[in-house]
Amino acid sequence: MNIAFLGQKSFDVGQQGGGIEKHVHELAPRLVRAGHHVLLYVRPHDLATRPRYWEGVRLVYLPTVYTKHLEAIIHVFLSTLDVLFRPVDVIHYHGVGPALLSWVPRLLKRHATVVVTFHAQDRLHQKWGSVARAVLHAGEWAACHVPHMTIAVSHGIQVLCRETYHTEAVFIPNGAEVATVRTTSLIKRDGLKPNAYILFVGRLLPVKGVHHLIRAFRRVKTDKQLIIIGAPAVNEEPYVAALKRDAEGDARIRFLGFRPPEDLAEFYAHAYLYCQPSESEGLPLSVIEAMGFGTAVLVSDIPGNVEAIHHAGFTFANKDADDLVLQLQHLIDHPEQVAHSAKAVKDTVRTFFHWDRITEHTIEVYRSARH
Repeated sequence: MNIAFLGQKSFDVGQQGGGIEKHVHELAPRLVRAGHHVLLYVRPHDLATRPRYWEGVRLVYLPTVYTKHLEAIIHVFLSTLDVLFRPVDVIHYHGVGPALLSWVPRLLKRHATVVVTFHAQDRLHQKWGSVARAVLHAGEWAACHVPHMTIAVSHGIQVLCRETYHTEAVFIPNGAEVATVRTTSLIKRDGLKPNAYILFVGRLLPVKGVHHLIRAFRRVKTDKQLIIIGAPAVNEEPYVAALKRDAEGDARIRFLGFRPPEDLAEFYAHAYLYCQPSESEGLPLSVIEAMGFGTAVLVSDIPGNVEAIHHAGFTFANKDADDLVLQLQHLIDHPEQVAHSAKAVKDTVRTFFHWDRITEHTIEVYRSARH
């Protein structure tokens, strides 16, 4: 099959990449290795080079306007116009915002199969105003009613599609690799030792809840460090400045900035605990990745996080810094519970979240939708 991906920023996860970019980064090359042709639309901003192909995936660079509200939709609009003239069998939109334009190929490219992956309820993010939230709400409706097939990355989103939008979505989760990492050269470069730090990895924006983690960690009695890896999202520099003010005076809290995906394995694998304090998630890739490296996880008790850990990790009450303090202190004081969980979460990824299995299921969706 000839497959086109629309809605992602790039093939490279990069500083501004999120869950969609990581999802596409893992899925697209596997589809190529399975014998399919994949076309991937890219926003060229901040790319040092513009290769024509990446791991067998054909890359198409189209411009956009780099503002908070227009960047994604303009790029998806241009990508949609371009794909109308390409010999593709499947047009796969990633995200509810891009899904707003999925009606165009349904109307003008009738032989192609249109698929949308519902990654998250983006309208719940604090960064959006009322108009943007209304548009994203419409995107949710479009994701459920316009394409030939809707994919939900979590059971929570699948239930939302069924109960709110009366659509049966196919559940295909995000994934991760299962790996053992013994090297420590990268963490040593930052003065870190195995099992001596608690880790957060992700874009620094309010919905990720890092402010809850910092405020809670300051009250925890431990000599372990809190390591925060990630770059600010677009237009979120003031939030990052506020995070650093919250951390002032506590030398245990360190911001390491952006690290490329290939460097993250050591940080995940040697963390004592991975903490995900998000206020809203679809199915959090960073949590699943940490689990794949055999690192115990402590997550806010939102549906996407709870679903990801499959009872193998630990939870705290969402947005509740007091409960987060209690849970962090308990897990620091009981390393035997953390060690037991570390094995359980790795087995969970092996069973439920392997990327090769996810690729097979995605191909099955394409074939089913085309017949």
